[in-house]
Amino acid sequence: MNQLIYDSYIEILKEELVPALGCTEPIAIAYAAATARDTLGEFPSTVNVCCSGNIIKNVKSVIVPNTGGLKGIEASALAGIVGGDAGHKMEVLAHLKKEHASKVSELLETGMCRVATLDSEKSLHIVVEAATCQDTVRVEVQDFHTNIVRIEKNGQAVYEKPANTNSYLGMLTDRSLLNVEDIVHFAGTVDLAGVEDLIRQQIEYNMAIAAEGFTGQYGVNIGATLLNYGPDNLFNRMKAYTAAASEARMSGSELPVITNSGSGNQGIASSVPVVIYAQQTGASEEQLIRALVLSNLLTIHQKTLIGRLSAFCGVVCASCSSGAAITYLAGGSLEQIKMTITNTLANVSGIVCDGAKPSCGIKIAASLDAAIMAHLLASDNKVYLPGDGLVKDDIEQTIASVGRLARDGMKETGEQILKIMLEC
Repeated sequence: MNQLIYDSYIEILKEELVPALGCTEPIAIAYAAATARDTLGEFPSTVNVCCSGNIIKNVKSVIVPNTGGLKGIEASALAGIVGGDAGHKMEVLAHLKKEHASKVSELLETGMCRVATLDSEKSLHIVVEAATCQDTVRVEVQDFHTNIVRIEKNGQAVYEKPANTNSYLGMLTDRSLLNVEDIVHFAGTVDLAGVEDLIRQQIEYNMAIAAEGFTGQYGVNIGATLLNYGPDNLFNRMKAYTAAASEARMSGSELPVITNSGSGNQGIASSVPVVIYAQQTGASEEQLIRALVLSNLLTIHQKTLIGRLSAFCGVVCASCSSGAAITYLAGGSLEQIKMTITNTLANVSGIVCDGAKPSCGIKIAASLDAAIMAHLLASDNKVYLPGDGLVKDDIEQTIASVGRLARDGMKETGEQILKIMLEC
């Protein structure tokens, strides 16, 4: 592998595997709001929040952490205004206290925060305006959750980030170098010194919230239900722990997770099943770290072609990648890893994203079930053939075809999902 690809893969992992407290879309709003308050220099009297449709969809039904169960765009913005620490970025609400949560509840009753839909071609686009009688600040976020592209005070730009047209999303390392064959080679040969701290943090954070999901405090207790009523085997435990982690996160757990491609659920689904499999089969720590490098990069590769937010459920990509990593841990060949990806995408490339909420956990369980079946088929050298639905002649074409479906084909689906959700 040439040095450019090797170095880029390291940087891509560092860019995408970042800690976040709570669902990333409300946190992005809180981050922008906290930044607006800091720039304003005092507590605002009014706050206006404009968001693209995918942001609205993913904030509507998820609990904002450390707010005592509050939901929605207004709660997210006001939490950032009242007690957010913008320096912590995706953990902006980590130090929110009970008195902050009480203040947010009070301010919600005053109507000081107003929300509007932002007509934008970008799927991830947030504008927060905070004002006093004398001053107004405008903070704009585009493309990824902490990417503030412009800050204005009283109509004058005080910060502006120029976009790099040669990079991914204008700022991040070029993703066009990603491909399945190089990812598998990289995972098997990378000097662990460059990735092990990052991966160990992912294991620590994401397994902690998986355990938290079994405490009975969150959602419908999907993890416990799977263990109580499902078969007593490794594959069911993988589904149960991963679903439990997602349910805890979507239901207001105060524990952070390590995200993947801007999503905590994708970070969870890329990692927890692989950790459970490795632990139960006696894999070494080195084997686990390499398998997680593989799973994370495969998730990033698939999501690059789909986009940060879409009507396509991203946990399909992450679960597919976990399945491939399990094939890797089981001693599977490159071709069998490709088969696992193909078989998964042949099955569940139609799951839609209808917003962030506790039921994301059950979608993860369903996607992992597909990935496990795909792994078992691949272990027996069985794979779906080109022409079977979206399956193409090689794995890169198959991944690209699913990306095209999600990115282009599901635009109208996304619009209809948002309209239906806003009827409630």
